[in-house]
Amino acid sequence: MNGSPDRAGARPASDGIAPEAVALLRTLIGIDSVNPDLVPGGAGEARIADAVTAWLAGRGFDCRRLESTAGRPSILAVAPGTGGGRSLMLNGHLDTVSLASYDGDGLTSVVRDGSLYGRGAYDMKSGLAAMMLAADRAHRRRHAGDIVLALVADEEYASDGTAEVLGAVTTDAAIVVEPTGMDLVTAHRGFVWATVTVRGRAAHGSRPDLGLDAIAKTGRLLAEIDSLAGRLAASTPHPLLATGNVHAGTIAGGVEVSSYPADCTVTLERRTIPGEDEQTFRRELEGIVADISRQDPDVAADVQITTHRAPFQADPDSAVGATLAASFSEVAGTEIVRRGEPFWTDCALLHDAGIDTVMFGVAGGGAHAAVEWVTLDSLATVTDTLERAAVRYCA
Repeated sequence: MNGSPDRAGARPASDGIAPEAVALLRTLIGIDSVNPDLVPGGAGEARIADAVTAWLAGRGFDCRRLESTAGRPSILAVAPGTGGGRSLMLNGHLDTVSLASYDGDGLTSVVRDGSLYGRGAYDMKSGLAAMMLAADRAHRRRHAGDIVLALVADEEYASDGTAEVLGAVTTDAAIVVEPTGMDLVTAHRGFVWATVTVRGRAAHGSRPDLGLDAIAKTGRLLAEIDSLAGRLAASTPHPLLATGNVHAGTIAGGVEVSSYPADCTVTLERRTIPGEDEQTFRRELEGIVADISRQDPDVAADVQITTHRAPFQADPDSAVGATLAASFSEVAGTEIVRRGEPFWTDCALLHDAGIDTVMFGVAGGGAHAAVEWVTLDSLATVTDTLERAAVRYCA
């Protein structure tokens, strides 16, 4: 989950919390799988990939290891169907954020007041446990279509794991089991990262006739970014995602106090809603630079888009969404809440590959925080819901 806020909404529990679910979750939390792209020297996903492979292979799943980057494996585990049915992928990530930022030993899980605490308890080893148990139970029942588990590397950084999975397999539908507070998420924002470098002219600080202050000129750019943020906030909102937004992330320029800076670079992030993409932001930035240059001919700047991920919106008639909603209603005894998320997830990659995709997972909180937990009743409810949805959809 890239930059998720916490969701701690409660739902009615299922008929009980299976000891095997708690035991499996505690085993997964106990394996260090810190993403090394986030934390240099992090353990990566190799050990936890070995563990989930052993668990799933022992239960009759056909397991395949995808490892285009050494030490960063993803696991594809398939429960073959009898033929003729629709295929379903349950997708979850193996990596976590830092252990150092956790208050205490993040690898030692603690059960207290109906919740389980530990690094990854919420984001998202509880999701891994739920999808593994649900798929195992569903596989013991007759199903025509394949049930595919994608246990992926690197979601917390660049999503290379899901990208690699999509090069190896496709399915009719997918459920990303990120934590959602047991709501059905059918849309989320995308993002675009850009750098704008404002050019000045280096000179001794005593020679304004020779120098041009790139940092001072950047002030005009920042003022216009603030104006753009205001215009976005006032624009027509998406029904599930509100509006896009923009902010400056970092700024760097100059080499010493006694010299005019030759350049100043600002990094920017634009969060996008459906209908917006990297070209939207490029046009906005290039328009800002052109307007500033007309007002002040001394201002010159270069715009570069560095990274972009598309927003996600499920199809209105999503079959897997309807299946999951019906399954949840049977388990929880209440209708599911449908909503969007402001952050980005692997849903967008799966949807862009032509896979009918939604997101559904546990309740709890503390994603990326010093204390992280999952409510055990939600773990039970999500496991039971995924089991029913897999059997129903793949039948």
